[in-house]
Amino acid sequence: MTYFKRLMMPSQVFFSDLHTTRERNLFHKLQILLEKVGIDSIIRPNDLVAIKLHFGEKGCTAFVSPIYLRVIVDKTKEYGGKPFLTDVNSLYVGPRTEAVSHHITAMENGFVYPVVNAPVIIAGGLRGNTAETIFIGLKHYQEVEIASEIMQADA
Repeated sequence: MTYFKRLMMPSQVFFSDLHTTRERNLFHKLQILLEKVGIDSIIRPNDLVAIKLHFGEKGCTAFVSPIYLRVIVDKTKEYGGKPFLTDVNSLYVGPRTEAVSHHITAMENGFVYPVVNAPVIIAGGLRGNTAETIFIGLKHYQEVEIASEIMQADA
């Protein structure tokens, strides 16, 4: 079954509360969630794995902390994947309009190799204009454009 066919199926949602103990901290709970979603069946050895997220804006905290991304990166590597963190350039005018400033914003918000244990690759090219058109055949959209770097990833 293709990825886009799976998108049209009802999704299972997994979550955890934020209550922690010394033995079950948020990092441990995130590892459990990754196992529940079947990360072992998604990633094969040597797969290039795109971990899509939002790097945030300068001075903003509305993004997943890099310390939690490290857990996902390390679990991906445990199954032999080669993870990279990625986001696409923004359509609105701002510091994430092109890849260079976008990458600087990501670094300023803590998305650097020593913290996350993976490289950051801004998807969609230098100016956000490299994408592949995919037919999805849904009610409001027949086709969508997906950044090439994300489409070329194995997982």
